[in-house]
Amino acid sequence: MDPHKKPLTVKCPTCQQAVAWIPEQAFKPFCSERCKLIDLGEWVMEAKRIPGDSINLDDPLDEDSFFQ
Repeated sequence: MDPHKKPLTVKCPTCQQAVAWIPEQAFKPFCSERCKLIDLGEWVMEAKRIPGDSINLDDPLDEDSFFQ
């Protein structure tokens, strides 16, 4: 990387703090392990979710509908 070129900076999804997108930043796009774990907890508690219909994995007649 060119030493005079400024690295890409993104906002931490949790706290909005600026995060340099460099190899040394271990938790990118998060600013810290704490923010990374907060985000993971939100997904686990279903505070965050990807929109769409749920699939029923227990229905053997519906097993191929996932791939349609």
